[in-house]
Amino acid sequence: MSKDIYNVELIELLPPNLRLDPDILAASKATDKEFKTLAKYISKCLIYVGIDEADEDILDLLAWEMHTDFYDVELPIDTKREIVKNSLFWHRTKGTPSTIEELITTVFGDGEVEEWFQYDGKPYHFRIKTSNPSVTGVSVEQFRKAVNNVKRKSTRMDEVIIVVDAFMDINYGFAVHTGTFTTIRQGA
Repeated sequence: MSKDIYNVELIELLPPNLRLDPDILAASKATDKEFKTLAKYISKCLIYVGIDEADEDILDLLAWEMHTDFYDVELPIDTKREIVKNSLFWHRTKGTPSTIEELITTVFGDGEVEEWFQYDGKPYHFRIKTSNPSVTGVSVEQFRKAVNNVKRKSTRMDEVIIVVDAFMDINYGFAVHTGTFTTIRQGA
């Protein structure tokens, strides 16, 4: 039978020769109650483990506490969870193209960073390709704010390219005519 930290007794952790000592037995029974109380409170201190179960107001507070670069209280709760989970990692890797891509993917669905040397741009410039059509219109400023929060301050975003894939039925045909021309004239 397996036990977890909430149900184990200290006497079970001791080697067999110490389990028979009356002083050790009394001390372990005396501390069992305190250990169980402590274990109960430990579960309330587990912040990162509990992000997936945290309420929305807790996520908002965690984002503020962790100085999350891009966080909007209007985002869906699943997006908020991912942003809070990745916040510390993004702080360590801030300014890299992969961090920009991860943030864009988390918030907007997908995105790819192309650096200046990949498209013959100016040094320290980049552009972003995404297939999310909602980046236009209302969320343009939100998108720009997200990118500006994680990019290097020395770089500039040239443009956002929205890639649209469409499938169409294309019909085509051709005709070939071979032969000789015969001219018929009426005689007088």
